[in-house]
Amino acid sequence: MRILLLNQAFHPDVVSSGQHLTDLAVDLAQAGHDVTVVTAASGYDDPTHRFRYSEIWKGINVIRVPAIRLGKASRWRRAIDFSSFLALCSFRSVTLGSFDVVVAMTSPPLISVIAALLVRLRGGRFVFWVMDLNPDEAIAAGWLSAGSRAARLLERLLRYSLNSASKVVVLDRFMKDRVLARGLDPLKVMTIPPWTHDDEVGFDADRRRTFRRAHGFADKFVVMYAGNHSPCHPLDTLLDAAQKLRNHGDITFVFVGGGSGVEKVQRFCESHRLANIIQLPYQPLSALGATLSAADLHVIALGDPFVGIVHPCKIYNILRVASPVLYIGPAESHVTDIASRLPRGIVHSFRHGDVAGVADCIVEAFRTWDPHRREKGFADECSKATLLPQLVSVVTGADGLRRSAPALKGEDSWQTT
Repeated sequence: MRILLLNQAFHPDVVSSGQHLTDLAVDLAQAGHDVTVVTAASGYDDPTHRFRYSEIWKGINVIRVPAIRLGKASRWRRAIDFSSFLALCSFRSVTLGSFDVVVAMTSPPLISVIAALLVRLRGGRFVFWVMDLNPDEAIAAGWLSAGSRAARLLERLLRYSLNSASKVVVLDRFMKDRVLARGLDPLKVMTIPPWTHDDEVGFDADRRRTFRRAHGFADKFVVMYAGNHSPCHPLDTLLDAAQKLRNHGDITFVFVGGGSGVEKVQRFCESHRLANIIQLPYQPLSALGATLSAADLHVIALGDPFVGIVHPCKIYNILRVASPVLYIGPAESHVTDIASRLPRGIVHSFRHGDVAGVADCIVEAFRTWDPHRREKGFADECSKATLLPQLVSVVTGADGLRRSAPALKGEDSWQTT
């Protein structure tokens, strides 16, 4: 089969959507399919990273298009960046001929419309792999007003994409509810969460020590937030807890990743003259296991309005390194679904604004900390070996599934019908 994959990020970019699309592309190519990827020629988070415009990588035809990259400092800059990429992606894609299947993700927003139009023009099937929902995200973040012209236009385009797709893949039951509320046939919506990076992530004591020494926190209790810094993942409560614990010399807060909120963390640290915060950029996939193993307590933050809009996918790799989790977010979410199925004490849940509770939890975790004790990971059910074949079946049309495998022996977040 000829298969076209569309997304702003792809190998060697380090953001999550690019890593998962890379896994899909490699698996399809290894199965003998003719795979083409149209993606961006610069890094998603760091536009100074430039990639080759065209190459054959692991049997995949990778086409990278240039685009204006003004950065994420303002909404108009992001809009120009997205628009320029979409225009060039559209032009390049339409020159490639017909495909049996076109798969689109959601970065940038509206790339799914390109896929829907390509299939209408050239034929084939369209599989919509929904990583986040817009305009829902833009409205929840305050970037758009509900009912505004822009919001109504984005809603119509989203509905067009959803209705044009032969299959829609969502990430959890909350996202599925939002999609079904738009009138879709439940039989064409499947829930397949993002998988763990089985080959790269697992607790590694040697690489843990090396990473901690390299970044100057070898003998500290490390509270780590690793991932996208954005309004979807508010870090205010965690930052306030870091300030509250500024004189606790044995505890260090490490922020790893990128996004529009990185500068906010930096400004907070500078304005309060905090010496207990360390910031690191996104790490390459090859260093992900070492990075996650280096933490003693991992943090997941999810904004209250964003349940079902974005997916807290970082929890899967965190569970693979068997780390305890400090969750700051709404009482009902995909994280609390998973927590309800795990042994007690793995996930500690707090609401946004509960600075005292979060700080006390961190101190208690430090007090009972044993750096040499690490339980077995809990993420086998969301491994790549389990979930990637399900997505491949959807893409190739071989799926006879009506539901995907349950997560952690539960069913609600992982049902597809």
